[in-house]
Amino acid sequence: MIVYIDGASRGNPGQAGIGIAVYDGNKKPVRQFGYYLGTLTNNMAEYMAAIFAVMVLLELGAKSVTIHSDSELLIRQLKGEYRVKNEKLLPLYLQIKFFLRSFEKVNFVHIRREKNKIADRLANRAIDEKGYVNE
Repeated sequence: MIVYIDGASRGNPGQAGIGIAVYDGNKKPVRQFGYYLGTLTNNMAEYMAAIFAVMVLLELGAKSVTIHSDSELLIRQLKGEYRVKNEKLLPLYLQIKFFLRSFEKVNFVHIRREKNKIADRLANRAIDEKGYVNE
C-alpha cells in the first residue's frame, strides 16, 4: 500500500491538522481523510500524520507499505539518517518505530510539496473545519 501524509500547523505552534491519502498497489484510492489536532508544532503534526497513517495501514492489513511525506526531517529521522533530538518528538518517533515492526517491508520517500497536494488539502480542511474530514 502507498500512503501520502501531511501535517499542517498555522503558527508554530498553532492550529494543526493532518491529511492522509491511502492507495492500493494499483494506485486506487482506499481511504482519504483529515483530522484536526488542536495546537501543535509543525513537526509534531507531521509525526501525528505518520502515526495515524500507520494505524490505518495496520487496520487495512497492509504488509508492504511506502510512506510519502514532504517533511524531510520526518523521512530522514524514520530512515535513521537523522537523530531525533527534540524531546517532544522522541516519544512519537518511538511509537511509530514500534508499529512499523508489524510490516514486512517499509519504504520512506521524501517528496516535493507539489506531489503532496491531496494530503495537504485534507490537513488544511481539517483545520478549517476543526474536525474530521473524509473524501
